[in-house]
Amino acid sequence: MHPKDLSILDFNYDLPASKIASYPLEQRDASKLLVYGAHANDTGADANDTGAVQISETTYSRLDEVLPSNTLLIHNDTKVVAARLFFEKENGSTIEIFCLEPASIYKDITSAMLAKKQVLWGCLIGGAKKWKEGSLHIKYGNNHTLTATKHTTLADSYLIQFEWDNDAQSFAEVLEAAGNIPLPPYFNRAVEANDKERYQTVYAAAEGSVAAPTAGLHFTPALFTKLAAKNISKEFVTLHVGAGTFKPVKAARMEEHEMHAEFIDVQKSFIELLRNHFIQRDQNARQHSSAKTIIAVGTTSLRTLESLYWMGAKIIAVNKSQNNGNNAHNNANPSIENISVVQWDPYELMPQNELPSTAEALAALNNWMEQNSLSRLITKTQIIIAPGYYFKIIDGLITNFHQPQSTLLLLVAAITNGNWKPMYHYALENEFRFLSYGDGCLIWLDPSVR
Repeated sequence: MHPKDLSILDFNYDLPASKIASYPLEQRDASKLLVYGAHANDTGADANDTGAVQISETTYSRLDEVLPSNTLLIHNDTKVVAARLFFEKENGSTIEIFCLEPASIYKDITSAMLAKKQVLWGCLIGGAKKWKEGSLHIKYGNNHTLTATKHTTLADSYLIQFEWDNDAQSFAEVLEAAGNIPLPPYFNRAVEANDKERYQTVYAAAEGSVAAPTAGLHFTPALFTKLAAKNISKEFVTLHVGAGTFKPVKAARMEEHEMHAEFIDVQKSFIELLRNHFIQRDQNARQHSSAKTIIAVGTTSLRTLESLYWMGAKIIAVNKSQNNGNNAHNNANPSIENISVVQWDPYELMPQNELPSTAEALAALNNWMEQNSLSRLITKTQIIIAPGYYFKIIDGLITNFHQPQSTLLLLVAAITNGNWKPMYHYALENEFRFLSYGDGCLIWLDPSVR
């Protein structure tokens, strides 16, 4: 079945409000970890056999006991920005402006975040009908002023012109001083002082997200030390999480749902590392020896990794087309727009049996970056991962428990070959905490979806 034909109603479950964690645990890595899949019972901790499914549970602090040595963890180092701004009008009414992403005139989020004096940003407006004309103002910091003016009305949002009177400050610094952390709506509470620290990973670096990559919230410096002692290494990619992560699927069929696009930023050196790994993995397969295990920490890391494969595959497809179907991997130089991943690319680019190997796709992407003198790959991905998807990069996923009828649950269904319900049933019956501040799971990739 093509994922377009899926009904989101088939990805529903009862999530009582009492199961949603509104606050984090005092210690990040004390959160529970459900381990699901072929390696689950290797932990020896509270193992359960639910038919053909293997489930065990432990805690994040013992993750080193669950993962094999020579594992590579891929984290998303994006940083949540204080994207909610509250402007009070002279009549006492409040207008909320939620900053989503920079206008298309900026090449990426980082350059827009570093803008001085003024910036143009795509936003949602709470109470938009109350703001008919004129500009809004916020006093912040040492008596500075941030001004917001409507620039353009879009289909479901607005372009807002922000200006501020401190020439030395970047927009990122203005948001830090004047804005509020955008907690998920299902917390059903106001932002508190502790959220400023706890709704960030300990390795957050690249400012630009409006939601945290929550799988990473459980990691601590002490846990990284334990993992390193077992030769479990880490690397970082960047995907800036957009408000679309909270967008419910309202369409009856997935074909009618438009997946949100998000900025990714990946170093060429990382792509080279991955390429070399898969070249070695292909050699190891012929020699029947083991290879490094790749685990995505979070659905955002997973979407970034899998997008790299499809960008390389699109480069190869363009080269083949321009070389009359021959397997030539040079000559053509498609634009970044032509190789960025759109929603249905993984299912419609070419027949499954004609797809390049992972090593070939990553080599093509690396060569394209060299051809264009790029040290960083900055673009958007709209990839949707749902049942029917075959994974190209990862061997497993660490993630939290997701909302019913969400694209994130579709991704979990894909990695488990549709067998996600026993895992969620177990978590609900065994006091796991759900959603952003909740517990998590390590899901080993079902071999049939590779």
